[in-house]
Amino acid sequence: MTGTTSLQDASVVVALDKQGRVAVLSSRTAEHGEVFLPGGRRDPGESAEQCARRELGEEAGVRARTWRHLGTYAITLGSDSRVSLYLAEHLTLGPQELNDTEADFKLSWWPLAEAVTAAEEGRFLLPASPLALLLADRRTRHADRAATRDAAAP
Repeated sequence: MTGTTSLQDASVVVALDKQGRVAVLSSRTAEHGEVFLPGGRRDPGESAEQCARRELGEEAGVRARTWRHLGTYAITLGSDSRVSLYLAEHLTLGPQELNDTEADFKLSWWPLAEAVTAAEEGRFLLPASPLALLLADRRTRHADRAATRDAAAP
């Protein structure tokens, strides 16, 4: 591939509540009814985590106390732009702060397993959301197994 595409760095967030549900967004403008996770482009001078925190607050009205970086990946071939994926936990809910292009965003809460199934079925609008969900699912399962193992130890 020749040349580069001018894309901006972005962040995507899996916001997981204590009931194991994920913040999922939908929009009437999604042509085939796809859904997506909170996230978006980085503002100038903003770090990947700052972007994730801002986007989660604006699009979902959610703040998180615990943030775990799930990885950073190239957005596409021929571009140096990256998307950073985060798992956000210990959530505080508030009002969405939507701009004009986000005015129809609807927030819903899905069990993590249901969101992973939707990702496997191709129901997410952008490829970063399924990757973030799969990585978050793996991370939380690993943490659950470790906690179970530690609790069973003498």
